Amino acid sequence: MTGPTDTTGATGTTGRAATTGAAGAPRTAGATGLTGTVVRLKLALLRNGLRQSGGRRAAYVASAVVTLLIAALQLLGLIALRGHEHAASLVVLLVAVLGLGWAVMPLFFPSGDETLDPTRLVMLPLRPRPLVRALLAASLVGIGPLFTVLMLTGSAVAVAHGAVAYAVAVPAVVLGLLLCVAFARTVATANLRLLTSRRGRDLAVLSGLLVAIGAQVVNFGAQRLGSAGLGQLDPLGDVLAWVPPASVFGAVDAASDGSYGVALARFAVSGAALALLLAAWTRSLTRLMTAPDGSTLQAAGPSARERAATAGGGRRLLPDGRTGTVMERSLRYIWRDPKTKAAWATSLAIGLIVPVFNALQGTGSVYFACFAAGMLGVQMYNQFGQDTSAFWMVALTISSPRDAYAELRARALALLVITLPYTVLVTALTTAMLGAWSRLPEALGLSLALLGAMLATGAWASARFPYSIPQEGHKNVAPGQAGLAWISILGGMVAAALLCAPVIGLTVWLHVSSGGTDLTWLLLPVGAVYGAAIAVLGLRLAAPRTAARLPEILAAVSKG
Repeated sequence: MTGPTDTTGATGTTGRAATTGAAGAPRTAGATGLTGTVVRLKLALLRNGLRQSGGRRAAYVASAVVTLLIAALQLLGLIALRGHEHAASLVVLLVAVLGLGWAVMPLFFPSGDETLDPTRLVMLPLRPRPLVRALLAASLVGIGPLFTVLMLTGSAVAVAHGAVAYAVAVPAVVLGLLLCVAFARTVATANLRLLTSRRGRDLAVLSGLLVAIGAQVVNFGAQRLGSAGLGQLDPLGDVLAWVPPASVFGAVDAASDGSYGVALARFAVSGAALALLLAAWTRSLTRLMTAPDGSTLQAAGPSARERAATAGGGRRLLPDGRTGTVMERSLRYIWRDPKTKAAWATSLAIGLIVPVFNALQGTGSVYFACFAAGMLGVQMYNQFGQDTSAFWMVALTISSPRDAYAELRARALALLVITLPYTVLVTALTTAMLGAWSRLPEALGLSLALLGAMLATGAWASARFPYSIPQEGHKNVAPGQAGLAWISILGGMVAAALLCAPVIGLTVWLHVSSGGTDLTWLLLPVGAVYGAAIAVLGLRLAAPRTAARLPEILAAVSKG
């Protein structure tokens, strides 16, 4: 409903503004009219979107209140930082992170602002430079710019001392805001066709992974700062003081110290960066609005026969028959399906982050390496849900428990292709960082036992508690099936822990009796054999249930 209304409004007013601007003398008035029109269009899009539903209005108001509350607290914190010896180093670091956030967020949330898509105006007679000015002005409307202004204002107050520094701080806040917005616009326009493609949607789905890794990095950095103080930021701050947009507050700090030449140089660097960003944005906008895209050109990629020949190289490494076919299908899901790819990427990252970061902080243990096997073992749960409604084609090939066992075994083998080397790598890396090579066999043995147990319980849970994974949006469970997902995953993980009890008990016994240092190497072969045996047993027990419940499984995974 928004599209036709927006297009009509833009055509009627924006077109007249552009025509006036092209007529020679009235060009300035036309550019001004275009800027006002685009800003009003931004406000109209926001207003019409909020009118669509009360839930959307409530979500917008709640997000605005939370965002502004956080910004106000940060503003107060930065003001309280005023006078601190290392305030400038912290401020330039915060502003640099803020600018980086503005630059990368359009890649992960391309649909958050409809004005990020200038192709909506491609059929209008608009010149690139006036359009850049108009879109830049429209970008200053919203919660994000207000949050940024509060952050930059607090940063200016924290580092400004003296009348000259305050005089420099006022344009510094404006220039810093323009740099942040220009970063976002330039990156979004340069990658717009990527963002609207399948790979772009994959990138958006993986945004949660970036947030998870970033949170761990911030947590680790905060702990290091809490123990060592802000003084260790000074070397980094000296470098970032010359990197836009942090350089504008490096200029304010230099003016506070009386280094007016340095302040002028840093301001010049910031102004030059803004000019380069606007030029790059104009060039990308011109190319985007004049060059044909893939919908108007015949694809020049490899032919279907060439792609099949290329894929055949990897296919030859897999077993023949049904096992190889199912393994190839599962591996293709991991690489091509956005939801499956996001789940795997998140598991791979967290499985590495937890043991490594704990080792870096000095609180690690070789047993944290089991997170790698545990996180990837979760991918065995709800095996049929990733097929969604296409599972009926798989169901047609299952007519007996033997067929079901072959299907489940092949899916487990596809998972092991990635999980086994990854588990060995993370375990070896963790023991190396802790300097505990003598404990590598027991840690790896426990990891392999846990992996086998999760394969067994995952296969059984896939047959007993299947649920659908919506293909659109960011939800991983269809409405009404959240209980099934919780029972499947949490119940399966508890069962896997219980199945690992014999190996855990053996580990404790070997350490308690006579120190256990000479025989703990036995845990590696014991864990490997036990994990393989329990996995095979679990697959064989899950196969008859899978074959008997095919209609129920198909109905469950086809919802949503």
